[in-house]
Amino acid sequence: MSLVRRATGALIHRAYKAIRAAGAITPASPGGTRFRHLGDGVSIAFPPGAIFGEQWIEIGDHTLIGERVSLSCGMGPGVDLGPDSILRIGGGCSIGRGSHIVAHQSIDIGEHVFTGPYVYITDQNHVYDDPETPIGRQWPRNSPVSIGAGSWLGAGAIILPGTRIGRQCVVAGGAVVRGEFPDHSVVAGVPAKLVRSYDPALGWHTPPRDPTLVDGLDRTTF
Repeated sequence: MSLVRRATGALIHRAYKAIRAAGAITPASPGGTRFRHLGDGVSIAFPPGAIFGEQWIEIGDHTLIGERVSLSCGMGPGVDLGPDSILRIGGGCSIGRGSHIVAHQSIDIGEHVFTGPYVYITDQNHVYDDPETPIGRQWPRNSPVSIGAGSWLGAGAIILPGTRIGRQCVVAGGAVVRGEFPDHSVVAGVPAKLVRSYDPALGWHTPPRDPTLVDGLDRTTF
């Protein structure tokens, strides 16, 4: 029985490996032709997450997208989002499994950006202006997002609308990021704050604490 079980297991693993290879989305596959651009060597692993709005998505050469990653433009399939691309991922990137990149206006991810699993990036968020209308029924707001080349986003990081992350930055796992961070920043926390930066004279160092902040709160409002 053990021999039969081992043989069956090996067969299942070989079959699943073949299915994953056949199901991957590449420039040569039927699914790849729906994208505005898929560069040479791009592979979107099988099984994918929710993918729609492909005609507004550009992915650079040799970028690898993990399994169950969602890439979407717009609220749903079949919406006309205009003549220009909305989601742009540079070459040489690696997007971790289970991540979601949800674009409505503009998301730019530079070259050689790596992410851990389950990262969430979006340029749209719900509003709560009207205290009587359910938040899910209030029209959301968009604000462009950009992530600089060479950056690393740790597992479970959340990048919110309006965020601009510079080149060669580190986003700690689980951070919730909103705002602008210069090149060579390390950001961490909820909400994320600058915890380290790089200066040619000082190397990597902890920046001085803002004297107007107490435990992350603006002292000037006290």
